[in-house]
Amino acid sequence: MKKLVPTASAAISDLTPRRGRPRKFNTPSRAVTLTLPEQVLGTLGTFDRDLSRAIVRLTHREVMKRPHPPAELVRFGRRAVIVVSPTRSLEERTGVFLVPIPDGRALMSFDDSMSVASLELKVRDALDDKQLSAEDRRVFESVHGVLRAARTNGDVVLHERKIIVLESRSRRGKSGLGASAGPAKAGRHDRGRRSR
Repeated sequence: MKKLVPTASAAISDLTPRRGRPRKFNTPSRAVTLTLPEQVLGTLGTFDRDLSRAIVRLTHREVMKRPHPPAELVRFGRRAVIVVSPTRSLEERTGVFLVPIPDGRALMSFDDSMSVASLELKVRDALDDKQLSAEDRRVFESVHGVLRAARTNGDVVLHERKIIVLESRSRRGKSGLGASAGPAKAGRHDRGRRSR
């Protein structure tokens, strides 16, 4: 637990707006000097005229294959969302609805009956349960670390946003949701609970 909080705090603090030139990437970055063959430079240019973006695009797939923390912030501009390793225990103990994303992790959503504050309290209560498995405990500890870091950082505001989830009325999923409607699969875990 002690190791997760500083990491979460650093990630939360990184959302604070900074003066100067806008960032090229949403994650921590630094300038490096590379010497590459002309052929490699030409190949990179076919992916993106900006060589740094081209390199990022090519390495993105490999990065996605690496293990992820149980819960972490994924940034987009000045905003970030919490993504977690999906666990049924998180849904059952807190009432959140996990929405799968392509890399195997999930977003947390919830209905109007819950707030971020009540979610943090439920997560903390679950951590007091000695019956919680070691794997689930890592997820709950990580989520709690992120929520607490966000709550205690004066430069960050927590927002609750609704998301759109399509759920098939047919158990077999043949009532209008094609195979391309991947996010709709998230609805199979939802039994009448409104998403948020």
